[in-house]
Amino acid sequence: MSLSRGLARLLTRPVGEAARARAALHVLDWVGCAAAGARSPPGETMIAYGRTLPAGRCRAVGGLSLSAHGAALVNGAVGNVLEMDDFYRAAIVHPGPVVIPAALAAATQETASGPTLLDAVVRGFEAMIRVGRSVGPAHYKFFHNTATAGVFGSAAACGSVLGLSEDALVHALGNAGTQASGLWQCRLEDTMTKQLHNGRAAQSGLLVAELARYCFTGPSLIFEGPLGFFNAMCPDGRPELLLADADEGWLIHGTSFKPWPACRHTHATIDAALAVRNQIEPARIRRIVVETYRDAIALCDNPAPATAVETKFSLQHAAAVVLLRGRPSLADFELSAARDREVAVLARKVELRQDDRFTSVYPARFGAALSVQLEGGEERRLEVPDAFGDPENPMPEPALVDKGFMLLESGGYPRSAADAIVSAALELPRRGTAATFMDLLR
Repeated sequence: MSLSRGLARLLTRPVGEAARARAALHVLDWVGCAAAGARSPPGETMIAYGRTLPAGRCRAVGGLSLSAHGAALVNGAVGNVLEMDDFYRAAIVHPGPVVIPAALAAATQETASGPTLLDAVVRGFEAMIRVGRSVGPAHYKFFHNTATAGVFGSAAACGSVLGLSEDALVHALGNAGTQASGLWQCRLEDTMTKQLHNGRAAQSGLLVAELARYCFTGPSLIFEGPLGFFNAMCPDGRPELLLADADEGWLIHGTSFKPWPACRHTHATIDAALAVRNQIEPARIRRIVVETYRDAIALCDNPAPATAVETKFSLQHAAAVVLLRGRPSLADFELSAARDREVAVLARKVELRQDDRFTSVYPARFGAALSVQLEGGEERRLEVPDAFGDPENPMPEPALVDKGFMLLESGGYPRSAADAIVSAALELPRRGTAATFMDLLR
C-alpha cells in the first residue's frame, strides 16, 4: 500500500462532535485573522487583484463574490498576514490559513452544511499536519512548510467536501504533491510572497480535488517514489511519521492558537517578558538575555527591524516592546513600531542565546527564558516551557472569542456584525452552511 493510499484511508475515519467543535473554533480564529489581514497592504493588494477575477457565488474578504478558485486564492492569502493564525508545533505549519479557505470555497460551491464543512477542516488539518511533521528540518531550511504541506491539506479538505472515493483521493494527493512549493527566500526580503504561498496552496488543493472527481489521475507514489516528494525535497525526512499513531485521535486537537501578532517562535519570549514586566521598572533595565531554541534564533534574530514584517520576526523587538508597553497589540508589530526610538534603544540591549534544553525538545515544545538585569545589580528571570495557546498552556474559549472580536473590529466590522459572525462560527457544528456563514463577511 502506498503512503498516499494509507493517508487517504486514514482520512476516511468518521469525525466526532468534539473534533467538529474544535474545528469551529479554528474557523472563528481564521475569519478574525482574515478580516484584520484584509486591511493590511498585502490584503488590500490581493483584494484589488480579486476585483479583476470572474464573479461567482463564493464570498471572499473585501466584499468580493468570486468563483470557488478565486475565493480560495484571496481568502487563503489574507489569514496569515498578521501572524496570529493557528500553528502545529511538530509540523511547523499553520493549517487554518490554507485548509479553511479551501474548505469554505468547496463547501460554498457544493452548498454543504456546517457539519460537512467542519469534517473537511478536520481532515484537511490531519493531512497537512502529518505531511508537515514528516518532512524534516532540512526541508524547513529552504521550504515554507505551510505551503508545501498545505497543498496536501487543502486537497484532503476539498476531497472530503466533494465525497471523493479512496482511489480519487489518492489521485488528488498525487497531483497535490506535484504542486508543493514555497521557497523561504521571501522571508529574507520585504515582499508579499508568503501570502501567495498560502493562497496558492489553498487554490491548488481545490483544483486537484475537482480534477480527481472527473477521474484525472495522479501518481500514487508521490511521497515515496524515486522522483517523489521525500526524495526530491526532504533529505532528512521521516516518511514513517506520515501514517504513525493513526489511533491517537484527530491531530486538530493538538494545534495551537496564537494570542500575539508575531511569529510563533517569539511567543514564549513574549510570555516571559509579560510576567517579568510586572516585577520591574523598564527605565532601570541595563541588559536583557533571551535563551531559547536554535530555530527561534535562526529565524528571529533581528536587532533592528525596519519593516512591519521584520518586527514580527524579531525576538529583540518582541522582548523590548512587551517590556515597555505590556500586552502586545497589532500596532506593536507595525511599521510605526519599527520606527519607535524607545523600543529600538531597548531592543539593542537584548542578547540572544541558544539553549540546548529548549533545542532538545523542539519542535514538540516551544520554550524560552528571559532574564532582565537592572541597575544596582538586581536580576529578574522567568522561564516559559510552553507558549500560551499550546496544548499544555491552552487559551480558554472565552479568550479565543475575545480575540475574534478584537480582530473583526480591527477589520472594520461593527460590534453587531462581529457578534453575528462569532455566533455563526460557533453554531456551525449544529446548523448553518458555509455559504450563509461567509455571507456575513459582506
